[in-house]
Amino acid sequence: MNQASDAMTKELARFIAELDTKEIPATVYEHAKVAFMDWICVTLAGKDDPAVKKLLSYSDTMGGNPQATILGHGTKSSLSHAALINGTASHALDYDDTLEAFLGHPSVTIFPSILALGEWTGKSGKAFLTAYITALKVGAAIGACGGMDHYMSGWHATSTLGHFASAAGCAKLMGLDEKQTVNALGIAGTQASGLKRVFGTMCKPFHAGRASQAGMLSALLAENGFSSAEDILEGSHGFFQVLKGEVNHKVLGTLGKTWDIENLAQKYHASCHATHSPIEGALSIVADNSLAVADIASLRVFCSQLSLDAAGNHQPKSGLEGKFSITYCLANALIRKQTGIAAFTDARVNDPEILIFMDKIDVIHTDEFKGLEATIEIETNSGAVHEQTFNILKDIPPLEDKQAKIRTKFDDLCTPLLGAGGAEKLAGLIAALDQVENIKSVIDATNASL
Repeated sequence: MNQASDAMTKELARFIAELDTKEIPATVYEHAKVAFMDWICVTLAGKDDPAVKKLLSYSDTMGGNPQATILGHGTKSSLSHAALINGTASHALDYDDTLEAFLGHPSVTIFPSILALGEWTGKSGKAFLTAYITALKVGAAIGACGGMDHYMSGWHATSTLGHFASAAGCAKLMGLDEKQTVNALGIAGTQASGLKRVFGTMCKPFHAGRASQAGMLSALLAENGFSSAEDILEGSHGFFQVLKGEVNHKVLGTLGKTWDIENLAQKYHASCHATHSPIEGALSIVADNSLAVADIASLRVFCSQLSLDAAGNHQPKSGLEGKFSITYCLANALIRKQTGIAAFTDARVNDPEILIFMDKIDVIHTDEFKGLEATIEIETNSGAVHEQTFNILKDIPPLEDKQAKIRTKFDDLCTPLLGAGGAEKLAGLIAALDQVENIKSVIDATNASL
């Protein structure tokens, strides 16, 4: 790679266009398979979400060529609608992965578009994974340059950065040259939007689908010679100036050298990632000290403003709102010990036993934390105080543990839909995805039991 310069957009385009599979370590592909297994299982689990149903109705109304599959439904729609709907489904349960450098959820913005394109054009599993790895790195690099100022200004980075990441992945999969890729990034950047004000509504998962859809549109237009600014990131009135951030030469110097994918944090609780450090910390205290729920007099969570903004709903009324409530998620985890999708129904959120325990919980802002880390203090009826600090984005399990955890999650979410045999077949295809000649075989496996 050339020495980093202030021309960040062109540097990223060059990286995307010139990256060779030989430059990517084998372990990075293994991490990408874990990411895809996680993404496809949460997508199938989210296929009947109300937001998805409304988008399916929209797709039926608008029509289009049957080019790519709507996962879990066995039907095809246009490339554009497939990316939109599958992206929304994959983020509907808020059960998908997070990357700290990305400032949000990367996979739900990348996989939908490259899967639709890969199915339509018959790409191999290796090409598909390479596109994902490339896109993830590009999104992480832009996110690292944007920094927390971008997110704290009110932008939903999953959406804003997702536009770029999707465009990068599609450009790689399509084999665009450097100039075309510069334009793809420019087209994506001028569309990039998404406000955190809509958290807790159907628009949050819609952001993921829309980013994926827009990134694919950007690459397809760029392939056909559609022009845009060549400095969409660093230029005057460009992305960084308007939405916060600046070129970071150290970040650009990591292109082709580090991949960020090993820092991808998958979810093992079906709620906003800002709830996970409190959950893990509280469960750890209870287990380490052999506490019963009845022993707990009060519980205090010290967290960042970011966590409060994302999951500070102290009085959720619905299952969807419960996903963004640290107080509900803690009460549910401690009392029920079940934090999967079944925990987030209207009835469970309004359970009187849960509501009573929530009154014992205080969530407190501290300037000590800036990300998703949290300190949990549990005071018992006897007056003893137990403390634990946990950072869900730092305390990431090694690859082997991730593989085991995600396979368990995959079986839990996919077996009810595909049956044990169908889930096993799909898992086997994903495990050997870098050897699969046509990504369509993976999609066919999701349709076999429908």
